Amino acid sequence: MWFRNLHLYRLHDAPGLDDAYLEGLLAAQAYRPLGGNEARRIGWCPPAGRAGTQLCHEANAQRLLTAVRQERLLPSGVVREEVEERAEALEADEGRKLRRQERLTLKEQVYEELLPQAFVRSTRIDLWWDTRRGLIGINTSSRKRAEEVLDLLRETLGSLRVTPLATNILPMRAMTSWLSDPGTRPAEMEIGDTVELKAKGDDGVIRGRQLDLDSDEIHSHLECGRQASKLALGIESMIRFVLHDDLTIKSIRFDDAVIDEAAQQDDGDDPVARLEADFTIMTHVLGVTVDTLLQWLGGEAQAGADFPSAA
Repeated sequence: MWFRNLHLYRLHDAPGLDDAYLEGLLAAQAYRPLGGNEARRIGWCPPAGRAGTQLCHEANAQRLLTAVRQERLLPSGVVREEVEERAEALEADEGRKLRRQERLTLKEQVYEELLPQAFVRSTRIDLWWDTRRGLIGINTSSRKRAEEVLDLLRETLGSLRVTPLATNILPMRAMTSWLSDPGTRPAEMEIGDTVELKAKGDDGVIRGRQLDLDSDEIHSHLECGRQASKLALGIESMIRFVLHDDLTIKSIRFDDAVIDEAAQQDDGDDPVARLEADFTIMTHVLGVTVDTLLQWLGGEAQAGADFPSAA
């Protein structure tokens, strides 16, 4: 359950929902297995898995939801080979070349026939809804998957006005400044050992791990005009992560002190109680992290009157 990645969104005019009503809305969009001819499906499941039945866990104004996404894996090469075999057989029987539209129709038929035989891949994606801060954080490395979960939440609630979280100082500008001038770093900031540097108008990217980011080599790249698009950061005794230039937080690692605190809250053999205890501690740390990042980056950028959809 401990998040590894975080795509952050600002909620606008979030609906006030009591627990029972929200649970009913989620149940209407609950996960069910793929039908034979369905390529993909997404729905809500209990965050505690088989150990629980609740679709939403809430504590201290923090909600935890879990979406399950299923898709059938049907390689395009398999479809293409089958289409070619059938097309060759038809052309030989009829003594003519198939027209383009006939090939497209044949491809659709092959796809529909093979789809029920394809392997199914299931992915669980956790969603953190901070009702106090008006934030949503989604635990996935993919922006596309995050927005699929937002679409599901929007469909579940009937409407959902969200925008990706944005700051007054662009993350790339701030990260570049922190690297080039250590004096600009906030006191509580820890610089890690991972970085990605980009140059304007240049597709080339320099990536480094386990590096001294205050070395002359890094400074020489910055002096040549490169900017930091990813940077490993940390807050002492709390968390370490890689900040991306779109404000996505990835490769999250919670400090040992945080994990130890969660372990001390272990409620024996009750997996649901353990989930809720871990979630409470984790979201406290994540909330402080988001607040700190906003402070480091000059505060949150104010959206205009018309909010674009995040989907």
